Amino acid sequence: MRKLHSRMPATFCLVLTLLLSAAAQEKPGRLSAMDIFNLEVAGDPRISPDGKKIVYRRSFSDVMTDRRCSNLWIINFDGTDNRALTYGNFSDSSPRWSPDGTRIIYLSDRDGAPQVYCRWMDTGQTAKLTNLQTPPAGIAWSPDGKSIAFTAFVPGPAPQIGQIPSAPPGAKWSDPAVVIDKLVYRFNGLGYLKPGYTHIFVLPAEGGTPRQVSSGNFQHGGALFRGSEITWTPDGKYLLCSANRRPDYEYEPLDTEVYEFSIDGGAVRALTNRRGPDDSPALSPDGKYIAYVGFDDAYQGYQVTRLYVMNRDGGGSRVISSSLDRDVGAPQWAPDGGGVYFLYDDQGNTKLGFISLDGAMKQIANNVGGGVSAYGGGSFSIAKSGAIALACARPNIPGDVASLSPGGPVKVITSVNQGLFAGTQLGEVEEIWYASSVDNRKIQGWIIKPPGFDPSKKYPLILEIHGGPFSNYGDRFDIEKQIMAARGYVVLYTNPRGSTSYGGEFGNLIHHKYPGDDFHDLNSGVDAMVAKGYVDTNNLFVTGGSGGGVLTCWMIGRTTRFRAAVTVYPVINWYSFNLTSDIAAFTTKYWFPGSPWDNVEHYEKRSLLSVVKNVKTPTMVLVGEEDYRTPISESEQYYTALKLLKVESVLVRVPGEPHGISRKPSHHAAKISYIVNWFDQHLSKP
Repeated sequence: MRKLHSRMPATFCLVLTLLLSAAAQEKPGRLSAMDIFNLEVAGDPRISPDGKKIVYRRSFSDVMTDRRCSNLWIINFDGTDNRALTYGNFSDSSPRWSPDGTRIIYLSDRDGAPQVYCRWMDTGQTAKLTNLQTPPAGIAWSPDGKSIAFTAFVPGPAPQIGQIPSAPPGAKWSDPAVVIDKLVYRFNGLGYLKPGYTHIFVLPAEGGTPRQVSSGNFQHGGALFRGSEITWTPDGKYLLCSANRRPDYEYEPLDTEVYEFSIDGGAVRALTNRRGPDDSPALSPDGKYIAYVGFDDAYQGYQVTRLYVMNRDGGGSRVISSSLDRDVGAPQWAPDGGGVYFLYDDQGNTKLGFISLDGAMKQIANNVGGGVSAYGGGSFSIAKSGAIALACARPNIPGDVASLSPGGPVKVITSVNQGLFAGTQLGEVEEIWYASSVDNRKIQGWIIKPPGFDPSKKYPLILEIHGGPFSNYGDRFDIEKQIMAARGYVVLYTNPRGSTSYGGEFGNLIHHKYPGDDFHDLNSGVDAMVAKGYVDTNNLFVTGGSGGGVLTCWMIGRTTRFRAAVTVYPVINWYSFNLTSDIAAFTTKYWFPGSPWDNVEHYEKRSLLSVVKNVKTPTMVLVGEEDYRTPISESEQYYTALKLLKVESVLVRVPGEPHGISRKPSHHAAKISYIVNWFDQHLSKP
């Protein structure tokens, strides 16, 4: 390996040295934590209007700068001529074809801050179109290719209380105090928020000065407030977008509507009007109908998202996915306007579906996805011919591009990890179904076996629990679990009650009852593994992050069968969580019957502190120092409680990391190394 750069931060050099040392002890031909730097993921495939080419984002990590990067690549629909469009250790993303297929726009930070770029496909000439002070998002071409719409944050004045003494000329004072007057004043991944609002802009396609279309003290997108990407009307006179323009939007975070914005003058009109989300508007090719997703809000922990179609003027709204008890997302119209394509998760697998306007539905493809974890997700795009490009994922495919001709089979046309996996043996993934001991309900899960698995031997078992809690694991590639298996562990991951992709009734089994009977679902999964005969009952381990961290603490608070545990950025005290998390307005309404002070007993009986006195299991608590979703104070409470109880425990704090601990590749590699190393230290040796 090349000599480390002299300007590298000392913390990164130390982490990298530890990882290199650990990698040297790994078994050859197996994944190691250092392979987090070698892994690549292909995603966001965008098919050209004529259906002949696909541009996609290829994500990777740079080991020398400890940075997540991505470039744009292009490939023919048949899988030939796969080559790079952009180069370098930058973040190039969101490629979008012009309506005539002659250009693509995309976002890139290659000149410092993210900006909008345009590339002419015949010559390769590239131009930077914007010089914005804040990053743009949601770029979209107008139908005539003459304009580009996007959203961007517009800073506003900071609140202040009266006059404050100011420094005299030449004096060097410390940074001034910051006044906060918003409910949502910090957000996971973004940190403490600056005053201002996200607005919609229109930019000439040849560049120039963007013109702000939306107005008012409302959020029209961004990571915080659920705004959708922008959709142009076919006549180019209006923009459609879902947003929350309630005066009390911070207190009703899900209550979005579909809005129409006039390009000339910015006049705004709501096309929907109900309590609940109305998201992801998509216009039919003839402009007569709008498809969108949402539900009538009942303040439940989980509510199935439906697909709706309404007239262009907002009238005649009707559900067309009522026969499907699954969440619908990412609606896109068929080129002939005869129906809508969409994504949905079913039993831990993301699928592409199609539904006609009369509600007749069919599955088009499965295994949609892409990423480095077993969670759901994915994307697709449609050409005028009906040809489809989609991102796909399997237990041995982190993320590749596939093509789908109308009526034909799915064809995977990239293999971005061919070099890495050619000399690496992955753990085999096997599906498992078992009955929960509490009510005999069927629970689905997956087993990853160590490379070279021998059923006549006994292996240590790791139970790995997903977060959410309203989410799902599936038969998708997961780098962390594969590394666990590569270290000689059998890994079990399941979808206990409350998981999505099994319908509304299953998801709401934990409504106002989390954590609860999910203990039995998970514990029964361990029993099912022991019954297979190849699990060492003296070496059972448990871990999980976020909601999985909650359930890890729930498990070791109710059983001593696990030899060691690692709880990763958990919630420990629901009272303090709801007063320090960035989603307090959501959790108090949807996960609890009301505010903590009005429901003290309810909050306390679900607190992990209610069972901490039972814990005997050696436990590592792992958390990012900039986690504002499950703030670090939650982990610190649990660690201190364990220490007061004299339970063997350690607290690992990761600097600069938000929820997830994967902002920096080195931290992601260290995260999984700490987990497996803790378990290795507590293995019972014969």
